[in-house]
Amino acid sequence: MGKPTGFMEYDRAAVAYVDAKKRLKTWDEITGPWTEAHLEKQGARCMDCGVPFCQSGTGCPVDNLIPEWNDLVYRGRWKEALERLHATNNFPEVTGRVCPAPCEGACVLGIHEPPVTIKNIEQAIVDRGFAEGWIQPEPPDIETEKSVGIVGSGPAGLAAAQQLRRVGHRVTVYEREDRVGGLLVYGIPNMKLDKGLLDKRLDQLRAEGIAFETGVSVGEDVTLAELQEKHDAVLLATGATVPRDLPVEGRDKSGIHFAMEYLTAATKAVLAGDPTKTPITAKGKKVIVIGGGDTGTDCIATALRQGCESLTAFEIMDQPPGDRAETNPWPQWPHILRVDYGHQESIEATGKDPREFTIATKRFTGDGQVKGLDTVKVRWVDQPGGRPKLEEIPGSEKHYEADLVLLAMGFLGPEPKVLGDQEMETDPRSNFAADLTRFATSVPGIFAAGDCRRGQSLVVWAIAEGRAAARAIDEALMGESDLPVPTLDT
Repeated sequence: MGKPTGFMEYDRAAVAYVDAKKRLKTWDEITGPWTEAHLEKQGARCMDCGVPFCQSGTGCPVDNLIPEWNDLVYRGRWKEALERLHATNNFPEVTGRVCPAPCEGACVLGIHEPPVTIKNIEQAIVDRGFAEGWIQPEPPDIETEKSVGIVGSGPAGLAAAQQLRRVGHRVTVYEREDRVGGLLVYGIPNMKLDKGLLDKRLDQLRAEGIAFETGVSVGEDVTLAELQEKHDAVLLATGATVPRDLPVEGRDKSGIHFAMEYLTAATKAVLAGDPTKTPITAKGKKVIVIGGGDTGTDCIATALRQGCESLTAFEIMDQPPGDRAETNPWPQWPHILRVDYGHQESIEATGKDPREFTIATKRFTGDGQVKGLDTVKVRWVDQPGGRPKLEEIPGSEKHYEADLVLLAMGFLGPEPKVLGDQEMETDPRSNFAADLTRFATSVPGIFAAGDCRRGQSLVVWAIAEGRAAARAIDEALMGESDLPVPTLDT
């Protein structure tokens, strides 16, 4: 697996982003150029570790065969590496760009040294595959005459669609937006995931025989009952799109938007050819982003490109440590302070990291239009046998000016309107109830996968669940299935 002594000879050297000052002037992808020689050397760092924690358990949810394709890249056998990569992952061009890489957090080398640059190598393999023309449609050899309808064209829906089509089922994907891709197309900015890459993959899916119907809102334009009459099975892959709100005084003022509303509008303007023609713009405004996850970072990067006057990001949690805490040992995901691309860009543009930790919003101020926020510092106090309690720190009140506030605090669950009049069991968090083996809901013939089943999660988990649900649906329709299935053991 790689060069036996590679991890001792070569240091970790991740592929650099395009210079922050330069990339802030465009909406082009931030990933910088790479060379085969560089990544072959990085692939050489993959150890013969015996138990590759990177590809299962706390590592990769789709069970990527990481040591295998690291070794093949090291040996210059890139086409074979692509074959091994596609054996477990339908869309590595996506995960190689937007996944936080739990595989690297679980890398055995990471116990004492910086881990292998798994994510860089994954992206490079598939990018070369597209460039060389190695990625071609794989239509089925036989047709089963069974039909499956999939609601939602995000990563779970698309992964399930491709798997089901490749074993011969007729597949139709229903998407309420005007473009296929769900979260991937409008929820992730273009500079993080170039939509041209999505188009290339979607061309492959269409050539394999998958049908897409856009502008169709299931539960409104068509009911689940009507889809059941049309198909032998229906998969719900709608995502968890109900945003977490901040119901404090003044929430009804204009200028306060959910992050997805803002990012969707911005991406539509970029794809239309004029990023300035967006109904929600940060240009010339004092911007506050509330929420510290990936979506909050995307809001930061978007606001900077739109030309905001100032930018601050609130996070209610404590600032993470620079290194793993004793309570966060390998191979757990390392909860450490990270400087993501948007934070880098803010430092370049404003001279400071935009984040402020342990801060809570008490009220929004202004007459009709939001003009500011009243805040207070908070602390987390451990409780015996329970979850930490949030306490306000007396005397820490502070006012911030703002005329654009973006709420990026995560998502609560799927939108129930997709069900229409259909009754379906849900879990305590409002997700569609279905287990990890059969993916069957309480309604016969209807299955669920991805964030609408498990709650807000990673793109790579959505792909894994889509693949596993495809296997379950194939078994339900045919009595057996040859489709592979991820372990899904966490």
